[in-house]
Amino acid sequence: MKGASCALLVILVLAWKDVIAQIRAPGPEFLITKISKNLVPTPQYTYSGPNQYQSNTRDRWLEVEVEFSATPPWTDDLTFKYYILFNGKLLTGEVTHTNVPAGRENHVVAYVSPQALERFAGNKTITQAMFQNIAVQIVHESAVQSELSLQRAAPGWFATIPQLPGFVLNKNETPFAPLYWDRYQQIKTAR
Repeated sequence: MKGASCALLVILVLAWKDVIAQIRAPGPEFLITKISKNLVPTPQYTYSGPNQYQSNTRDRWLEVEVEFSATPPWTDDLTFKYYILFNGKLLTGEVTHTNVPAGRENHVVAYVSPQALERFAGNKTITQAMFQNIAVQIVHESAVQSELSLQRAAPGWFATIPQLPGFVLNKNETPFAPLYWDRYQQIKTAR
């Protein structure tokens, strides 16, 4: 009976050590928790000067919002790489953010213009089925820290598809620039 009690005690101690190690094991510093895509209209602003033009209210921008967590108290450079498979074409872009605080519900956003969507839709009506997949990566200090796809797919599914850079825009490159400053992380600008 003594031998069985000792063996049980050893098993419990080893199991407890594993539990403590898992509790202490650091998780990833950055983790993408959610990707959302929406087709949104161009924001309307009131302007009273000469040559006032109205934007086409039927046109839609693709908005890709990313929710992520960060554990460092502050991060100066955090790059998000976007891969949007739209109608068989892989549109890519990246945005570097600065002054990113720790938190579980941080948000960043990127856009594709109505003109780009129209161009790659091939003169067809833009439908949800044309958005085949969207992947986002967080890159910090030249290393991919997190990757998530909107649809289930193997990591790096976009690596073998020819990329079309320059069609994914950061918020400051769109008419959405002055909106939602308190929701999205600061974009690093070239000095």
